[in-house]
Amino acid sequence: MPYRSANINVMVRAAEKAGRALIRDFGEVEQLQVSRKGPADFVSTADTKAERIVRRELEKARPDFGLLMEEGGEIKGKDPDHRWIVDPLDGTTNFLHGLPHFAVSIGLEERGEIVAGVVYDPVKDEIFWAEKGIGAFLGDRRMRVSGRGRLADSLLATGIPYLGRQEGDGHRAFLAQLEAVMAQTSGVRRWGAAALDLAYVAAGRYDGFWETGLSPWDVAAGVILVREAGGYVSQIDNRAHKLDSPTILAANDRMHSEFVKLLRKRA
Repeated sequence: MPYRSANINVMVRAAEKAGRALIRDFGEVEQLQVSRKGPADFVSTADTKAERIVRRELEKARPDFGLLMEEGGEIKGKDPDHRWIVDPLDGTTNFLHGLPHFAVSIGLEERGEIVAGVVYDPVKDEIFWAEKGIGAFLGDRRMRVSGRGRLADSLLATGIPYLGRQEGDGHRAFLAQLEAVMAQTSGVRRWGAAALDLAYVAAGRYDGFWETGLSPWDVAAGVILVREAGGYVSQIDNRAHKLDSPTILAANDRMHSEFVKLLRKRA
C-alpha cells in the first residue's frame, strides 16, 4: 500500500464524506433547489452542502490553513503558506441532469505551488490522489500516463464553450481547434467535469486534455495528478501553466509537444 501523508488522509476523508452526501442528493435530484450564477451556470443545494462538509472536515484537521472554494470564495487563514482549493461538485450540470459523472476536487497549495491533490468520483467510488514527490494513485494502484506516441492513436478530452462562455470569437476558435484534432486523432470526448478529465489523463485513459476559461478549483487537484503520473501540463501555447492561466493542455510525456503543435495552429 502506498504511503499516504496526514494531509492526503485529511483530503480523502473530506472528499469521501462530501461524495456520500452527493450520492444521496443525486437520488433526489428533482427535489433540489437550483439557482443560476450566470447563463448555463448553475449552483444547487447539493453544491453548497458538499462544500460545507469539505470545509468542516478541512478546518477541523488544519484550522490555520486558508481556503479557496468555488461557492464560498476565499477565506484567509492564519497560516499564509497553505491553502486548500476546493470544488465540491465538479460537473454540476451533469449532476442536475441526472448524468452520473461528477466529482469532488481538493488541492493543497503550499507557497503558491500545488503539492497534493484528491479527486473523488462517488458514483464509481474511485479516489484519485497525488502528492509531490510521492506519485499519483488510483486507490492503492500507482497511476501512469498512457504510452501512446502517435496522433492517429490518441484520444483527447476537452470542454466545449456554451451559452455565456467565450461566445463569439471564443466559440469560433474552439471549433477551429476541434477541426484540427478531429482530422488527426482517434477521437474526442466531452464529459463535462474537468477534474475527472485530468484524472483520466493521469490514469492513461485519455492521452490529452485541453480547455479554456477554467478556474483554479477546476484544475488544482488534477494538475498534480497528471504531473506525478509522468505527464506534462502547460497552456495551449506551451507557456507555463499557473492556477489563473486562461488555458490548459495536459498530456502524456510523448504526445504533449504534438498536441501543442496541433492546437497552436488553430488557436
